Amino acid sequence: MSDVFERYERQYCEISANLSKKCTAAASLDGERKKQKVSEIQTGLDEAESLIRKMDLEARSLQPNVKAVLLAKLREYKSDLNNLKSEVKRLVSGNLNAASRDELLESGMADALTSSVISLLEECLIHVQ
Repeated sequence: MSDVFERYERQYCEISANLSKKCTAAASLDGERKKQKVSEIQTGLDEAESLIRKMDLEARSLQPNVKAVLLAKLREYKSDLNNLKSEVKRLVSGNLNAASRDELLESGMADALTSSVISLLEECLIHVQ
């Protein structure tokens, strides 16, 4: 195999495990602490993405039989990274949805918004039929 690829691979696995733990921890946080944790996670995601690019370049420079095996591993790591990115999006959107809902309820706009959404749904149903 490739010593360089294996070194990148070990680094990626460490980063991935660390990011997974941080995502789990961030889910129980709120406010500024959650924003800070998400920022740390984003930095880690950038680092992981950089390692994947390096692994890709290294794998493509090797003999075809080794290259195929390493590219298969690389696909798994890319999938793992995409799952981590999705988790971060859920963390961030959870914050936005909760904040928006709370703001709407406090401002009294929730009832007006609900009416608007129902009206839009009714119009869509009329057009579908």
